[in-house]
Amino acid sequence: MPLNIGWGEIALRLALTVAAGILIGINRSEHGHAAGLRTTVLVCLAASLSMLQVNLLLSMAGKTSSSFAVMDLMRLPLGILSGMGFIGAGAIVRKDSLVHGLTTAATLWFITGLGLCFGGGQLALGLVGLALGVLVLEGLKRVENQWRQDRHATSWGVVSFDQNRQRELRTEVRWRARPHEARSPSFLQEVIDHPGVLRLEWKP
Repeated sequence: MPLNIGWGEIALRLALTVAAGILIGINRSEHGHAAGLRTTVLVCLAASLSMLQVNLLLSMAGKTSSSFAVMDLMRLPLGILSGMGFIGAGAIVRKDSLVHGLTTAATLWFITGLGLCFGGGQLALGLVGLALGVLVLEGLKRVENQWRQDRHATSWGVVSFDQNRQRELRTEVRWRARPHEARSPSFLQEVIDHPGVLRLEWKP
């Protein structure tokens, strides 16, 4: 981080900050996730501005070289990171065995780190981090979509043993499918086609 920066350097850092927020935000918005374009740009910009403020406060004009011993300006970006940790935790929602918002929380934390890099003048590090972040969000998403994942559901049905006896059966169903496959597993159709099954319902 240079001790003295001009408006040209500030403009470059802010431009890269906004570009990084836009690239990550577009990825989130086009997939319909929380923390979309505006959120990621604002978070990244806030982190960058905090680092720019630190950089401007580091000016040595009228100070001795020993003044750094009593300056703890890094409390500001550290406070930003701590605050984003709480916000990210609030984005995580758990319902029964399902957990939502983990990637949103991680994205907010990541975009904060990018803003700190660009605002602090570590432009090369920020650009490398941005490239890796886009690769993770976009490239690995396609890889995940090709994996077969474990699925769980509860099924219950009314089974007739004869004309006078019926029984309701409840079972836990497990199978493997790709994330975008929303149809019910094929083996349920075999159960439905069984002559003794009167009704079958299932809940993923």
